[in-house]
Amino acid sequence: QVQLVESGGGLVQAGGSLRLSCAASRSIASYVMGWYRQAPGKERELVARITSSGSTNYADSVKGRFTISRDNAKNTAYLQMNSLKPEDTAVYYCNARFFTFEVWGQGTLVTVSS
Repeated sequence: QVQLVESGGGLVQAGGSLRLSCAASRSIASYVMGWYRQAPGKERELVARITSSGSTNYADSVKGRFTISRDNAKNTAYLQMNSLKPEDTAVYYCNARFFTFEVWGQGTLVTVSS
């Protein structure tokens, strides 16, 4: 089965930027790729999603600041995060979905200081 590994998380000041990467062990061309996040005490929420054809959608809280992209040749999805806010602090998870099949990465922690 496909394995997903996130990277790029870390500590950043408010207003700064980070780029998260989701490296897959095999082709992701047929998958809907998504980024989710979960803050302590909160439910996991969808941040951004990109279909196999390139259609995207975003949570209202990140529109205009975050950009999801994919490079199928590199088996990698990305989340560019700009103008970060303390409320963006969470563990960010990569997700791949194809009909009834779904797999998650292990998560990467993003901490935004004020």
